[in-house]
Amino acid sequence: MKPFLVSGVLASALFAAPAMAADMARAPVVAAPIVSAAPPVFSWTGFYIGANAGYAWGSGTGVADSFASSPDGWLAGGQVGYNYQFQNNMLIGLEADVQAADIGGGNAFASSKMDSFGTVRARLGYAFDRVLPYVTGGFAWGNNKITAPGYSQSDTLTGWTAGAGVEYALTNNWTARAEYLYTDFGKSNYDGLLGEAGLNSSTARLGVNYKF
Repeated sequence: MKPFLVSGVLASALFAAPAMAADMARAPVVAAPIVSAAPPVFSWTGFYIGANAGYAWGSGTGVADSFASSPDGWLAGGQVGYNYQFQNNMLIGLEADVQAADIGGGNAFASSKMDSFGTVRARLGYAFDRVLPYVTGGFAWGNNKITAPGYSQSDTLTGWTAGAGVEYALTNNWTARAEYLYTDFGKSNYDGLLGEAGLNSSTARLGVNYKF
């Protein structure tokens, strides 16, 4: 009796094995999840051109300190520059700007007015993707005119400037910024005033740039 039972079990196993193999072959294949690629990080590297406008206030220096104690006024102009962003997100750049201005002050004796100025500055920043805080500094020049009864003289002052700002990339090409600069335009000799005169100013301005 036992041989027949053993034979039956073996036969059942032989018939069941192909069926199990077929079931395993028909098992559904689970596809691996699709991982979407991370969006590219914005790069600040490249040339740009833009425009700005703002307000300036300051004080006369040298002889001008006695009559142009608090010159102030508006400004507007344009800038051009180049940025290079390193792999560690540090950024260096170079920018030049030219401004039309009406920065003046004075008293009944004499007045001082700066009608144009410009800067050439290095920029150093750190990019947080589309947000770029930076510091900046370099060379500054300004055309300053001093007027008194029977006397008028214009001269180009040269000095230095330093400041900081923050810029934000609105799109891959357009950026907006807010910036503060302190500028010492130096002094020039105004013969009719028997001495040197100059101007120091603080400038707050907003701007937009187009990045190529």
